[in-house]
Amino acid sequence: MLRVRNLIASVLAAALLAPASTALAQGARAQTADQAEAALLNDLLLANHILADQEVLDAFGHISVRSIKNPKHFYLARARAPGLVEPADIIEFDENAEAIDARGRAPYQERFIHSEIYRARPDVGSVIHSHSPATLPYGLTKQPLLPVTHLSAFLGATPTPVFDIRDTEGEKNYMLVRTAPTGAALARTLGKRAVVLMRGHGMTVVAPDVRAAVFRAVYTQMNAQVQSEALRFGKPNALNAYEADRLDAPERPWEMWVDRVTKKP
Repeated sequence: MLRVRNLIASVLAAALLAPASTALAQGARAQTADQAEAALLNDLLLANHILADQEVLDAFGHISVRSIKNPKHFYLARARAPGLVEPADIIEFDENAEAIDARGRAPYQERFIHSEIYRARPDVGSVIHSHSPATLPYGLTKQPLLPVTHLSAFLGATPTPVFDIRDTEGEKNYMLVRTAPTGAALARTLGKRAVVLMRGHGMTVVAPDVRAAVFRAVYTQMNAQVQSEALRFGKPNALNAYEADRLDAPERPWEMWVDRVTKKP
């Protein structure tokens, strides 16, 4: 109710300084922006639960989304198991990964993964960091992760890049991306790709929006599982450059995943 009253007050204030038609247009735009931001946060909440349900995230890992109203800012839950995240857990962060209004809520240490990728990649609207066990072997060995299923075409036809924190922080590190310089190094390794593996630490996935990011995270994990199984029989016949040049198709699985998590008790 307070949010609605503030919105009405801002429209009335604008009306004193501008023609009625202009004030109404401004009020409509503000309302539309608020509605879009609210829908964005709802997707973020659902995404936390979906990624936990799909076992891409367990008690650890996190997903963020870039703000529509202030593209330098992003939203990320407080440090909590993703499957338990509630609306009150969502925190807004600035471009330096500083909480706008933490209110005592402890943030994830690795929020710099998100801030530095958003800084380096204006095209990215959502970032996921997962400790997916299926992807770990590909960050630990010389075996490259390649797209072997058509739903993983976003991986690209060349090997998925691997980030080794020792290249940035040396041998004495905590395996966590806890600073902006290390986050920036991860973003450089990611480059223009959709996924970057992290030695002994899973993967980070990016996409233009939350739904595509969830799609990519789920199918990267599935792709790794399929590739590992195929390696038991021989060398996998991965997608070629033409086959890997296709768009994501997140809407159908998103609808199914939302239905699944919203019907759970």
